[in-house]
Amino acid sequence: MAIPKISGYAMPVRDEIPDNVVDWELDPGRAALLVHDMQNYFIDAYVDAPELISPVVDNIAALREQASESGIPVVYTMQPGDQHPARRGVLADFWGPGLESGRDTEVIDRLRPRRGDIQVTKWRYSAFQRTDLRELLAHHGRDQLIVTGVYTHMGCLLSAAEAFMSDVRPFLVLDATADFSRDEHVMAATYAAKRCGAVVTTDDVSAALTREFVAAGAAR
Repeated sequence: MAIPKISGYAMPVRDEIPDNVVDWELDPGRAALLVHDMQNYFIDAYVDAPELISPVVDNIAALREQASESGIPVVYTMQPGDQHPARRGVLADFWGPGLESGRDTEVIDRLRPRRGDIQVTKWRYSAFQRTDLRELLAHHGRDQLIVTGVYTHMGCLLSAAEAFMSDVRPFLVLDATADFSRDEHVMAATYAAKRCGAVVTTDDVSAALTREFVAAGAAR
């Protein structure tokens, strides 16, 4: 019941996903960046698919840099290791005991949290379940969430859906997330575009942040 090894697949492109129902515009003054579950335990599943996961990691790293430059809070979710059965609950029925303390729980080297980044201990698929993420976003005056990480059809999608249900606007970054399969990736993005958020690309987010950065510089 551990995470299976994932085969490589061609990253979906934006034209394959339905148009977003909403016309939300990303505002760096309202946004936070979510780096979802980029721990060794989950990324090890891509050992046979470096051509898939490496560009995703590159895209997340690029967005993290821009977020830092733009003053956007960066939020990491991380599942704990050696979870007590009472904490693990029914997740164990699907995935077994989960992560072991130590290397499993560490964020991959390329994306290690930095001083000032927010770290949230995560217990279920959604980053909002049994956490104070909603309160943290409110504290920082943020009502938009840029969603990156793994896995698209599980934690990323359900975090986006719960953000929507908490009146936080989620932006699911198509090529800064990765999944078990192409079909599941497309399904997750399709649902988000039609039902709970905006599906964007790394280039879309980067362009929005660059525009705001240039505009802020011109105003000074």
